[in-house]
Amino acid sequence: MAKIKHHNFLNTVHEVFTDAKQAGVLHLYAGGKSFSGRTIEVGGRELYHFGTTGYLGLELDPRLKKAAKEAIDSYGTQFPLSKSYISNPLYEKLENSISEMYGYPIVITKNSTLGHLGVIPSAVDDDDVIILDHQVHWSVQNAAKMLKTRSVPIEMIRHNHLEMLEDKIKKYQHSKGRIWYMADGIYSMYGDYAPVKELMGLAKKYSQLHFYFDDVHGMSWVGRNGTGYVLDQLGELSENVLLFGTLSKTFGASGAVLACSNPQLYNKIKTFGGPLTFSAQLEPASVAAAIASAQIHLSSEIYELQHELRERIDYFNECLSITELPLIDRNESPVFYIGTGMPKTGYNFVNRLMGEGFFVNLGIFPAVPVKNTGVRITISRHNQKMEIQALVEAMEYHFPKALEDTQTDAQRVFHAFNMEPKPLNGPKVSSELTIEVFDTIDQIEKEEWNQRLGGQGVYDWEGLKFLEEVFQDNPEREHNWLFRYVVIKDADGIPVLMTFLTVSLWKDDMLAQAQISAAIEEERKIDPYHLSSMVLSLGCLFTEGDHLYWNASHALGKEARDTLLETMEKLEHQFGAKMTVLRDFGEHTPWNESLYGQGFLRVQMPNACYVVLDKVDSMEDYLKLLSSRNRRHFRKDVQPYLDRAKTLVLPKLSKSELEQVKSLFGEVQSRNLGLNTFSFPDSLFEKMNENHLWEFILLCSWDKPERIVGVMFCYTNLNQVYVPAFVGMDYDGLEEFAIYRQLLYRTIERAIGLGIPKIDFGLTAAFEKRKLGATVEKKYAYLQTNDNFILELLGIMEGQH
Repeated sequence: MAKIKHHNFLNTVHEVFTDAKQAGVLHLYAGGKSFSGRTIEVGGRELYHFGTTGYLGLELDPRLKKAAKEAIDSYGTQFPLSKSYISNPLYEKLENSISEMYGYPIVITKNSTLGHLGVIPSAVDDDDVIILDHQVHWSVQNAAKMLKTRSVPIEMIRHNHLEMLEDKIKKYQHSKGRIWYMADGIYSMYGDYAPVKELMGLAKKYSQLHFYFDDVHGMSWVGRNGTGYVLDQLGELSENVLLFGTLSKTFGASGAVLACSNPQLYNKIKTFGGPLTFSAQLEPASVAAAIASAQIHLSSEIYELQHELRERIDYFNECLSITELPLIDRNESPVFYIGTGMPKTGYNFVNRLMGEGFFVNLGIFPAVPVKNTGVRITISRHNQKMEIQALVEAMEYHFPKALEDTQTDAQRVFHAFNMEPKPLNGPKVSSELTIEVFDTIDQIEKEEWNQRLGGQGVYDWEGLKFLEEVFQDNPEREHNWLFRYVVIKDADGIPVLMTFLTVSLWKDDMLAQAQISAAIEEERKIDPYHLSSMVLSLGCLFTEGDHLYWNASHALGKEARDTLLETMEKLEHQFGAKMTVLRDFGEHTPWNESLYGQGFLRVQMPNACYVVLDKVDSMEDYLKLLSSRNRRHFRKDVQPYLDRAKTLVLPKLSKSELEQVKSLFGEVQSRNLGLNTFSFPDSLFEKMNENHLWEFILLCSWDKPERIVGVMFCYTNLNQVYVPAFVGMDYDGLEEFAIYRQLLYRTIERAIGLGIPKIDFGLTAAFEKRKLGATVEKKYAYLQTNDNFILELLGIMEGQH
């Protein structure tokens, strides 16, 4: 939905990980002087290990350890030269062994991440296009992004969505060379598969289609010679497939491997592949261990190991099948995922399982959508059936306890993963709070609402009455909003929390970079609703400010907050919204920690601006309060233009004037891609013109008095705040009249004349507003969704256009 800028995205990940670290489930250290694979020491306790990716247990095989030791004795701890010059003495044997395993030419890389960085830019030509499955591993996405500098288009499709893939193929089949689809063979979080056979069927239909599979989680435990899931499905490696496997994880050593049956492409990658050329080569110990593992893979023993693991996987599936636990994808891979929904439930569940003696991994954003937090469990040959059964019993016991501890229920978890709800114990519901949800402001007493939420933006009682009238019964779907009012009271009938919500259609790129929105708007010329979603939001797209009354000091304040969040989740499901957005919060809101635990991500919004006019009696007095720099700005960039236009403040416009200001607003709205929203209905302006709380500040040309060059649409809220909600400008007169700066000046002048103590200047254009004395405040929104697709798609587009 709202695009997260790169630096802000990293901050968001940092905050999520910090939250999980403080909960004791991330960035842990293993202890002990040795490692058996079956158990792992954490915090001085031996826990049964259900978190390894060494599914076959080869990392502890005596033959691999012996080979590694002997290699160190013979060749040292490293061979410090690029492979482009010379390889260490063991490399040739390793390459021959791995090539024999696959039956195709191979390239050994230091690890899969560096491998992707080396291979993808070499394999993809400038006239190609890349299509990413939105759950393909981060390392593949990151390497693909490098090709933006070469103007290679990068598209993204929903996970395993073949119809969407075919649409993208059709889009490029006549304008591009090869069309690369990049996916995982086995996905690392849920353990689900790429539909390899169906993809090959699509390739028969479109000869341009090529595949890049990262199958590191499918390696060793399946397939001929343990060469993985993808090759097992393919049968043979065709020339339109590049296949990545691993020499670490299940293979038991270190490094990664690319298999390629296309001789020309193979030579191109092998000769020069960026990090493949310049990075250090594998250490002798790793090479020797990989050779030892390859010999096992080339023997019949690999099938015995696969069979032993398969028995454990089948047993775990059998144990899970008689429970009501939310297993997200039932399959035959060694990766399992039990959903918890909210992060705080995941923290609680992981800690409970560790308390019972089981080490499992937390699945959390950005690896999964934040609302799809869960417990990732991996089965290996180290695990015995006794502890597998004990783990299932512990999960079955503690899962409802974790739900209860975190004031949630199983139905919310199943909804988060779009699964059929199953009957599990839910949380205890307090009888001390009452919650009412109204669908119109008419159902709430005016004085009660204004006492707590009046005097801010266009959402006092009268303002909301106005908005309800504007955003209903319109022909366009984006112009029809649902309003809901939430009032939570204590046993004495005193409000603890009050707010209003809207359900409306948002552009997914609303907060994206302007150039990204510009590119998407080209698509919208054909499909007006391209990349748009229904959103449940605190407040609405028309308003800005503190949309929430919350008595934090009340004994039931925290419970009221959690009740609101649960209510919003129910409304999201009821109305089919794709995302829930809470806005506009300050930088240090006390809601921050709770919202992370509830599955919300924080993103920065455009800064909010306001002007305080207490004890300011005239414009002259106000200008004296400005800094010396801002006074210079006024004298140079504002004052010389004040006489170039006639200023009018009108409570009502003529029909021709109204048509002009509509057009001027449209000019601004179409250009304001930094906050890209749908237009407003025409009825908005007619209803403004009929409403006594709205007025219009006009700038008119002296030469042609009938020509309006600028307009500010202003709302008066209980005589406590003046709200210049929108601006309209004639862009042909920007330089001649300094329209925007004049309008800001005249708005301040008008508020002083009315004796109103504050101006709410809203979002965007903070630089210009600051120069005329506005205070600028950082604002944040919190997003909750179980769909990362749009966030990732907009991240892929960043810098591409």
